[in-house]
Amino acid sequence: MAEKTALTFFCLMLPFLAAILAPSAIGRLGHAASWVLALAPFFAFLHFLTFLPEIADGGVVTGGYAWVPSLNLSFSWFLDGLSLTFALLITGIGTLIVLYSGGYMKGHPQQGRFICFILLFMGAMLGLVVSDSFLMLFVYWELTSITSFLLIGFDHEREAARRSALQALVVTGLGGLSLLAGLIFLWNMTGVTQLSLLVNVDDTLRNSPFYLAALLLLLGGAFTKSAQFPFHFWLPNAMEAPTPVSAYLHSATMVKAGVYLLMRLNPVMGGTAAWEILLPFFGGVTLIAGTLLAIRQTDLKLMLAYTTMASLGLLVMLTGFGTPHAVEAAVLYLVAHSLFKGALFMVAGLVDHESGTRDVTKLGGLRGDMPITFAAALLAALSMGGLPLFLGFLAKEEIYYALAHGDLRSILFTLVAIVGNGLMFVIGFAVALKPFLGPHVETPKHAHEGPLLMWLGPALLATFGLFGGILSSATHRFISTPMASAVAGEPTLVEITTIPHIGMPLLLSIVTVAFGVLVYLKLDQARDFMVRVLAAIGSGPDRGFDHFVAGLVRISVAVTRVVQPGRLEIYITVTFILLALTLLVPPFVYGELPDMPQWPSDVLFHEWAFFVLAVIGLVAVLRASDRLTAIVSLGIQGFAVAVIFLLFGAADLSFTQFMVETLSVVILALVMTRLRLSPRDHRPLGQLLFDTVIAVSCGLGFALLLMKSTQLPFNTALTEFFNAYSKIIAHGANVVNVIIVDFRGTDTLGEIAVVMITGLAVLALIRVRLRNPLPETADTQVESPVKEPAR
Repeated sequence: MAEKTALTFFCLMLPFLAAILAPSAIGRLGHAASWVLALAPFFAFLHFLTFLPEIADGGVVTGGYAWVPSLNLSFSWFLDGLSLTFALLITGIGTLIVLYSGGYMKGHPQQGRFICFILLFMGAMLGLVVSDSFLMLFVYWELTSITSFLLIGFDHEREAARRSALQALVVTGLGGLSLLAGLIFLWNMTGVTQLSLLVNVDDTLRNSPFYLAALLLLLGGAFTKSAQFPFHFWLPNAMEAPTPVSAYLHSATMVKAGVYLLMRLNPVMGGTAAWEILLPFFGGVTLIAGTLLAIRQTDLKLMLAYTTMASLGLLVMLTGFGTPHAVEAAVLYLVAHSLFKGALFMVAGLVDHESGTRDVTKLGGLRGDMPITFAAALLAALSMGGLPLFLGFLAKEEIYYALAHGDLRSILFTLVAIVGNGLMFVIGFAVALKPFLGPHVETPKHAHEGPLLMWLGPALLATFGLFGGILSSATHRFISTPMASAVAGEPTLVEITTIPHIGMPLLLSIVTVAFGVLVYLKLDQARDFMVRVLAAIGSGPDRGFDHFVAGLVRISVAVTRVVQPGRLEIYITVTFILLALTLLVPPFVYGELPDMPQWPSDVLFHEWAFFVLAVIGLVAVLRASDRLTAIVSLGIQGFAVAVIFLLFGAADLSFTQFMVETLSVVILALVMTRLRLSPRDHRPLGQLLFDTVIAVSCGLGFALLLMKSTQLPFNTALTEFFNAYSKIIAHGANVVNVIIVDFRGTDTLGEIAVVMITGLAVLALIRVRLRNPLPETADTQVESPVKEPAR
């Protein structure tokens, strides 16, 4: 068991290790490096395959290491049917993507950097889906956003790529903050910080008064990550990334992270009215919007991107629908979609790589030039269209079996599914047939079959979609049934086969195909119609994002001009006003004023002398006629206070005060040598009174705070601790020194660093030599070492 735990941890770290080695491997091995680097995800894939029998028999696999035991934080993983399926998709498709990237990016000067980013993303996504700890889940969630930002903006010299990367980061980053708040709600509502324990809380979450707040926050994270309406706009724009990124992040992995989260939470948060209203509604709107927008496109990648958005909407709709077979339909469609959409994206990249264009209206007749690519595209399209023998057919039949009921709600969502599936049928075959059939069209490059590295991935994925349907019993045994059981929260048996059964689901499938064929034959007219509709609607959320960012910048500039006007006087004034309010408001509002102390009767003459000296120093500061006198007077007051500390037994504090006062006087004097020391600041009476009120308020606030503190019972716990353990732990007899050097060593190091940085800054100021004299002002008059020539 310990060996398997260690091996699982190694497999989770393996993509990150491969990412570190990727640039140097590409530089040394060249073309062969892709095969070597692909061994990392392939090894992880084989390792996760070994868990299939145990998970298929209803077991779960947990493991990990304690991180911060006192806070119940751990680096732990949880493998059941849901997380294991995702892990196999991520590592399996990831292996093919690394190989595909080797062919697609061949000769690119930044190929090593690109594959490094792909592997980093792979490790982040793998960690996300197997995470058991809430903290681990959030860390990996944010890491997927960061790595996808790097991949989308890979071609950073193009403005469109930079904009798309920033847009994806902003949207998913804000969603990540929403997710974090939702996880904190779950923690407080249930008292657990692990997903494996969360699935055992029964109805605790559903019955909580904070259920709706937690649900909305978690949906914020899931909807932004999985591009649900109205947060969908970042996904099509992310097609600015190279095609391997689109095939991996935006069809098979990252965009399904939100769906994964919803499926994971379904057993403990599903089944409520809010769940069964919000998820189907937003999922259905996303499904229809995605397919309609896909019809509008002519770019192969954008056509597939919008259908990916639509498919994610379908998955969300099914996850929240609430009928027994909806979960089975969702898990079947998720796996089928990962296979056929990953294959079609790779096909789009192959066509672009070999012909020089992705515009479907400028392609045709490539069947003879790219026969393997055409075969892979056709198999993937057949699965996407939901035709018999393919895994997509099983998913579509199960979708209609789950949705088709007699109530109005079911009828409405069944119609949504028919329209959505029919239009995805159109796009699937438009991508698979139009570039390859018909008369040969002249393309920017002379097309020919791509290299093995590029057609191997789509061929295998499309073939798996076929064999997944033909061998449905094995697929259900090891994939569908364990996954559906995990999502449903109870044992669920998936039994659908590729043999058509006469009934409503088959009839609806036939209607879907007929509708798809009809629209496919009229695709050009449908595209023109959508162009006119979208032109009439005007700008959408994508343009709204630009307006939002521009408005945010304008507001930031306006706020900055108010709170950062560039005048030190304003900063200091605001700081001390807030300090005074912080010190004075709570005692008066909450009645925590201290009792007035009794005037001491046993103070000796020499002690009174230093008290009087401190007061004299204060008066001297206020009455000083020039700045140098004020600095010296301030030092006299500080030294008097240091002597008072010494007389009352605080020798260590006294010596510290002596050091601070000495340094303060020296540093201030050195700085003031850059200024005219003779004049005194002349302020109007109103300004003088305002500053006096602020100063007195701060002094009074500190006085009240100190008096209240000394009147409270003294807690000796820390004193006893330090007295007991200073000698034993730190081997020091001087308790104060031990506290400063050992128990608070990091704090002391920070103080030393601050003093050092301040000293360096002061030294830099002293050594500055102004090139031109500055005009003298009433506040600061600078003497320039550069003398003006006589006129």
